[in-house]
Amino acid sequence: MVDAGERTGGPAVGGAGASPAEVLMGMVWGCTVSAAVTAAATLGIADCLAAGALDSTDVAEQAGTHPDATRRLLRALGALGLVAEESADRFALTEVGELLRSDVPGSFRSAAKVFGDETLWQGARGMVHSVRTGQTAFGHFMGADLFDHLRGDGAAHAEFNDAMGQASRTVVPALVGHVDFAPYRTVVDIGGGDGTLLAGVLRAYPGLRGVVFDTADGVAAAGATLRAAGVADRATVRTGDFFAGVPEGGDLYVLKNILHDWDAPRCVRILARCREAIAARGRLLIVAQVLPDTAAPGQGVPSHLNDLTMLVNLGGRERTGAEYRALLAEGGFEVIAVDAIPGSGGFSAVYAVPH
Repeated sequence: MVDAGERTGGPAVGGAGASPAEVLMGMVWGCTVSAAVTAAATLGIADCLAAGALDSTDVAEQAGTHPDATRRLLRALGALGLVAEESADRFALTEVGELLRSDVPGSFRSAAKVFGDETLWQGARGMVHSVRTGQTAFGHFMGADLFDHLRGDGAAHAEFNDAMGQASRTVVPALVGHVDFAPYRTVVDIGGGDGTLLAGVLRAYPGLRGVVFDTADGVAAAGATLRAAGVADRATVRTGDFFAGVPEGGDLYVLKNILHDWDAPRCVRILARCREAIAARGRLLIVAQVLPDTAAPGQGVPSHLNDLTMLVNLGGRERTGAEYRALLAEGGFEVIAVDAIPGSGGFSAVYAVPH
């Protein structure tokens, strides 16, 4: 791997010192950047370079790819900062490129494969349709909503769950360092998927018990995650439909990246089910990307882009603090605080109590 101090990576398209036209075209070229990174993840290019620098022909042989096309991809990845061309046609991973390996802690390979995959791009390519109509483009092009599509493809659903877990692994250390879980006895993670968030919380707080709740497909890997973290004896895996009901008995209910998937009426249904189950003095914690009140250059970019992703793929949305207050009030909760979670990549904690 190239030393982090020598080159840590980062897209060069429309970078520092670029003209206005170059900045604009850097944005336009974003789809090609995404496609290149996703191709590298899908083909296992970073795994081929895990042991050190290789010529492009050696990478192609290991990956089972076309030699000249592989060299061209590697050179583009070099321009983007994911690899470095140490000498003519000899490439090594950078610190950023290491995250595309499948065998490193904090790997983002599944996330890169899923979020840049042509399936999710069905929604992105229909941005014009969504903005014109307010309707999801994914369903328009695919004939089913995203979650129904995933339920029909076991392998894709497993990859999607793994990608969600990878995203959670980035947030969890910041979350447990910022939120005090000590006052609670039982935390219930609603829509908790593979249990990554709950496992991290329980490891940080040995006196806490927890429940991870999701559909049967959603929690398919949760047991393994909790056992690997050494917290399975303090955790329960429950299955169900959070529109119909959620487990009772918790004094802290967590919704991480759940409400942004849905429109307001369905969010209110989820919140109402939480309100029915929560203890009288319980708390609700929403972990989400909260939009700034006004848009400003360079501020909240991931949140705004994710808002568009929700628009085209699911019909959900990211929300401002004021929008969360109104939504939770309708669902039976009063927001008592909204604060940013440092080091989480743009997430905030929304704290609420039953009213």
